[in-house]
Amino acid sequence: MSRHTLSVLVEDKPGVLARISSLFSRRGFNIESLAVGTTELEGVSRMTIVVNVESLPLEQVTKQLNKLINVLKIVELEDAGSVQRELLLVKVKVDPDTRSQVLEVVQLFRAKVVDVAVDAVTIEATGNHDKLDALLRVLEPYGIRELVQSGVVGLARGSKSIADRTLRPVDRTA
Repeated sequence: MSRHTLSVLVEDKPGVLARISSLFSRRGFNIESLAVGTTELEGVSRMTIVVNVESLPLEQVTKQLNKLINVLKIVELEDAGSVQRELLLVKVKVDPDTRSQVLEVVQLFRAKVVDVAVDAVTIEATGNHDKLDALLRVLEPYGIRELVQSGVVGLARGSKSIADRTLRPVDRTA
C-alpha cells in the first residue's frame, strides 16, 4: 500500500463531507487525514484527503467521487510536486531543570511556544508528517501531557491552480 493525497474541490453545501467520507468507508479505506476549508472561490471548499491504499482501488474511488454532484475537481498531490503541511499543538511537562532543554528543542525544530505555565509549555509546530513525528519523539522523554494534530493541507507547486483547470459551474440557485 502507498500513501496518496487527494485535493478535492467541492461545493460548500451541507452533507458533502458525509457523502465523500462514506464513499471511502464503503470501500473499506481508512482516511488517515482529512482537512476541509474555504477556498479563494465563493461557494467552493477544498478537502485534502490522505489515504493509504493501492493505486488501482484509489482510481476506482476517484471515479466514483467524480460522479458525486457536489464534487467539482479532484487532483492527486504528488510529494515532489506539492507543498504539504500539518499543524501540531503539544503540551509538554517542564520543571526548572528541563524547561531550557525543551525550549532548545523548540528552536531546533523552528517551532514556537504559544503558552507557558509553571509546569508545562504548549508548543506550536508546522511541517510535514516526518518532521512532526521527529519532534514528538524528541519531546516524549519530557512527558507529553496533551496533543492535537491537524490534517494535511497541500497545494501543487508552481503558479497553476487546481481551479485553473475546467471546473463544473457551481449552481447557486439550489
